[in-house]
Amino acid sequence: MAAEMAMMVKPISKFAASPTPKFPTLARPPRLSAVKMSSTAATAPPSKKGPKGAIKETLLAPRFYTTDFDEMEMLFNTEINKNLNEAEFEALLQEFKTDYNQKHFVRNNEFKEAADKLQGPLRQIFVEFLERSCTAEFSGFLLYKELGRRLKKTNPVVAEIFSLMSRDEARHAGFLNKGLSDFNLALDLGFLTKARKYTFFKPKFIFYATYLSEKIGYWRYITIYRHLKNNPEYQCYPIFKYFENWCQDENRHGDFFSALMKAQPQFLNDWKAKLWSRFFCLSVYVTMYLNDTQRTAFYEGIGLDTKEFDMHVIIETNRTTARIFPAVLDVENPEFKRKLDRMADINQKLVAIGETQDMPLVKNLKRIPLVAALANELLAAYLMPPVESGSMDFAEFEPQVVY
Repeated sequence: MAAEMAMMVKPISKFAASPTPKFPTLARPPRLSAVKMSSTAATAPPSKKGPKGAIKETLLAPRFYTTDFDEMEMLFNTEINKNLNEAEFEALLQEFKTDYNQKHFVRNNEFKEAADKLQGPLRQIFVEFLERSCTAEFSGFLLYKELGRRLKKTNPVVAEIFSLMSRDEARHAGFLNKGLSDFNLALDLGFLTKARKYTFFKPKFIFYATYLSEKIGYWRYITIYRHLKNNPEYQCYPIFKYFENWCQDENRHGDFFSALMKAQPQFLNDWKAKLWSRFFCLSVYVTMYLNDTQRTAFYEGIGLDTKEFDMHVIIETNRTTARIFPAVLDVENPEFKRKLDRMADINQKLVAIGETQDMPLVKNLKRIPLVAALANELLAAYLMPPVESGSMDFAEFEPQVVY
């Protein structure tokens, strides 16, 4: 049924970004002193010519997650859960052990040279991109590492896969943090581990959210890679050349979570699963769209139209997700895009209020009608007729690797 569902969706038109002007990249900026960046306001005084020093704690910022590890142990206990397909997990384990990207993340002199050429708005937004991406990858590392440790006795195969995924995430985070060093900055990951607030998610919510984040990460990376391969004049920093292999790590992680959900049919086969599936699809898609529309300078700097890029990623992610989730959003309905645009406009107004010099009370009063309008758009998007999808006929379900 999943394959049938994938074929029912109309094919997306060829993705092509509209031409946009590049930022100048010729002048060499003055060198910055090294700064340790953290998730709190306690940072070294930023240089006037340097980028801002930390990620602001907002609803759209990358988060660290924790879960009910005792429940996780029960879910993956082979004596309790007879739906666990041990042969499938053994095959996935061998796939992860192969470690296709073991020697992929090797830097060269291009990195520092390219960083020194970046200046102005693009340099600042690029540092923020590296910082946020590093934080998100490190968040995955912490969660997967703890799951690998806690499940070692209950299910050694699943535990080892989680440990190998934490290896991948650590590799990604380290590579991104090394990129920050090209800009004479570094994230203090050890400090983040202790100081960052952790968001608690029940195991089934971890499955939904993490599957979506891995698959949407795949489609973001591969789309940027293909675009820059076809438009090399926008290749302003060599990290994008690594995205083709990098995104396959994200894809394998997503396939593993697909297998986990198949082993927990109670998360996929009732009306509550349909509601939660739609909720997490909406949360992930809206978060990406609002984040990216605040950072159009980054996407314009690499020759992409931000909204066109995001809609391509959302549509492709939604089609991939439809293979396993019991219901997904109708993101190809033009009204869904119109709702996203209205949410982005409201969010920009909220950001503008936050940047004013008004008293906190005045700011909050100004925010009330905008927050209400944003909530109304979110609810309206959630209540749009969904696309029934997914497959509970697991015997016929074959995970598909997308290249």
